[in-house]
Amino acid sequence: MSTTFSAMPSIDVTNDPCDLRIKGVTKRYEGFTLDGVSLDVPRGSVVGLIGQNGAGKTTLMKAVLGTIHMNGGTVELFGRDLASLTDAELITLRGRVGFVSAVTAFPGVMTVSEIARMYRMAFPAFDQAAYESLATRIGLLPQNAGKKVKDLSRGMGMKLQLVCTLASGADLVIMDEPTAGLDPIVREEVLDIVRAWMEGEAHSALISSHITTDLEKLADYLVFIDNGRVILSCERDAVDQMGVAHLRTSELERVLADAAPGSLHVLRQDLSWAMLVPDRAAFSRAYPDYVCDRASIDDVMVLLVKGEVR
Repeated sequence: MSTTFSAMPSIDVTNDPCDLRIKGVTKRYEGFTLDGVSLDVPRGSVVGLIGQNGAGKTTLMKAVLGTIHMNGGTVELFGRDLASLTDAELITLRGRVGFVSAVTAFPGVMTVSEIARMYRMAFPAFDQAAYESLATRIGLLPQNAGKKVKDLSRGMGMKLQLVCTLASGADLVIMDEPTAGLDPIVREEVLDIVRAWMEGEAHSALISSHITTDLEKLADYLVFIDNGRVILSCERDAVDQMGVAHLRTSELERVLADAAPGSLHVLRQDLSWAMLVPDRAAFSRAYPDYVCDRASIDDVMVLLVKGEVR
């Protein structure tokens, strides 16, 4: 029997223009190693970075932003290896990269207008018209222009950070948990801002998030990272093709006998087994009597991280 249903998807953007290429990046800490991670952000795309707490997502972003020293590997921004640049060239390139953190760290005593003025001074390409348009659209302006950061709600503070970053002239934005702790309405507004920004010129984004439903709506590609290693990279649409088969032990044994050894991820449940199926349609043709549901991003992550490789 053909075992094509067990082939995990992968992506190859080697020949595509990428605003960010991470190759074999390694960072060692006591008790944890970011181990040879590679990742590409094709121009004009959103890449979602997924993994449980401690998987290495934030460490990877710090390596890209240059806030930690790498033990190995290379980072390319807009086709340039950062290690080969002069200080002046590095400053110019990094000026094209924006960063949005999960915490709004602006000084609490500054007003919304003062924060925008600070961005205009720091980023020569800051687009005041774009800032005002986005800020007005989400209710930040004009009513909150004179309000101090400390008096903003968490959601409004995140909107301020996001709008200022997207108006800064960045071509690539790196976002670390931008919707964490926000209510569903504010989260959707934040996603709308990012969508509008992506519809403009050739912008790109690398976004980490524990809220996988946000990435289902936004990402073009997904990168799963666990324990410092990439365990799967695929197009977002590939997840739509995946499934979770719910099998009795005898059914699982039949599938395992047909599949290539070491190609399947299975997880023992109370009375059955859950198995990650990369191609749900092909699996259903091969085993029409077996139950196979559509997989979510959460399903894929759980089975890859917690499942046995069989």
